[in-house]
Amino acid sequence: MNYLAHLLLSPADTDVMIGNLMGDFIKGQAIERLPNKIAAGVKLHRAIDKFTDNHPQVRALKALLTPERQRFAGIISDIVFDHLIALNWRDINTKHWSLHQQAELAEFSRQCYSFFPDYYDVMPNAMNTMVKRMAAGDWLLGYQHFASVDGAINGVSRRIRFKNQLAGASTEVADHFSSYQACFEQFFPELCQFVETYLNDLSDS
Repeated sequence: MNYLAHLLLSPADTDVMIGNLMGDFIKGQAIERLPNKIAAGVKLHRAIDKFTDNHPQVRALKALLTPERQRFAGIISDIVFDHLIALNWRDINTKHWSLHQQAELAEFSRQCYSFFPDYYDVMPNAMNTMVKRMAAGDWLLGYQHFASVDGAINGVSRRIRFKNQLAGASTEVADHFSSYQACFEQFFPELCQFVETYLNDLSDS
């Protein structure tokens, strides 16, 4: 999953939220140097990604893409899912997920941007740069617009260190958008249930 999903699928605890966002920026044993609740957020991030990557409906999306882009199917679907979360924000918060007191997306975004600076000193450098750009460009609210899918995919393409054909993949997403939406409608409630069970088990341990 991508940035908006990881922030949403956290308890309303900024330490855990920042850890959940940090998951793609910290590797291996480095987690042991983090404060406990931030480390718990990183572990939650990894659990969410493992569930997502192994979900049969998500895996089936790969076949929609041209061969040269299939290796990036997970990246593409993660970005599309953030767009779909933003589009369906009220419905998600009403039916599937309510740990953030059903805040509107604009308010939720502002809340996230407001606590990011409190964690600059524990963020890896790449994450520090990313969250500053996110807040300046209001990426979270911007996920409501399909243009954000194109921009995010092209941005990842530029950051990949080898020559790739990921840029422009949003045209393929647009061609198969109904399939991405159908997948999301089945998969995302299951992911919410998985995270709820994960957090309940964690609190009981």
